Amino acid sequence: MDEKLTIVFKALGHPIRREILDKLKEFPKTTGELNELFPDVTRYAIMKHLKILEEGNLVLVRREGKYRRNYLNAVPLQEVHNRWVGKYMESSSNSLLNLRSTVEKNGGKQSMATNDDFQIEQEIFMDAPREEVFKALTENIQDWWEFRLAPKDVTSDLTLNPIPGGQFIEKWGKNQGAIWGNVYFVNAPEEIRLYGHLGMQGAVNSAYTYRLIEKDGGTLLQLSHTASGIIREDWKESHTKGWEYLLGTLLKNYVEKK
Repeated sequence: MDEKLTIVFKALGHPIRREILDKLKEFPKTTGELNELFPDVTRYAIMKHLKILEEGNLVLVRREGKYRRNYLNAVPLQEVHNRWVGKYMESSSNSLLNLRSTVEKNGGKQSMATNDDFQIEQEIFMDAPREEVFKALTENIQDWWEFRLAPKDVTSDLTLNPIPGGQFIEKWGKNQGAIWGNVYFVNAPEEIRLYGHLGMQGAVNSAYTYRLIEKDGGTLLQLSHTASGIIREDWKESHTKGWEYLLGTLLKNYVEKK
């Protein structure tokens, strides 16, 4: 862990690299697009900075046709926060990332909605076998998934059936509940794909994929989440933080402590 944090701190140690992360927070960009934003920096230097950010797992590269698009991966920053800040704060502080808490914090006001889309890419390394991580993501999701769609102060149960056509569902009361997602592809324990609103309401198409790669005696979990339709302006940020917390903190702690 200390070695990984050292690499992250190194990646954050240059002002241009920190500015690159700021640019990618707005939306993903190709190397050429980033180079245009730094007219006084050579393309070669930008590529070197991106390479260091990749080594720190702060930037993820996804191929789209002939282009290499760079995505911000803020999960390592969450890990730094957990190591150096979180332990000095009350354990309940992370609950501020809950979407319901965000709405309450804003006095119930809703942000403006536009016809738009977003894509979230994240990677988290977990010191646990791939089979255990896959089982935690599916059969044992009730044990660590903190967010709920049930009314406040109502106890609910979560289940995810990892078969094609299976549901990720939350139930409470006698005949009440909500569907978080529907499974449409499974290749256990390597990959599972679902579509579902994930707490978003209205005319939204949303799909998310977990890919699990064996690496360094553990598991590299890759998340891809895309959404399109009538998107509220705060949904990308809230879901990015939500995923960081769910996967980078709750799931990671769950599988590594077993």
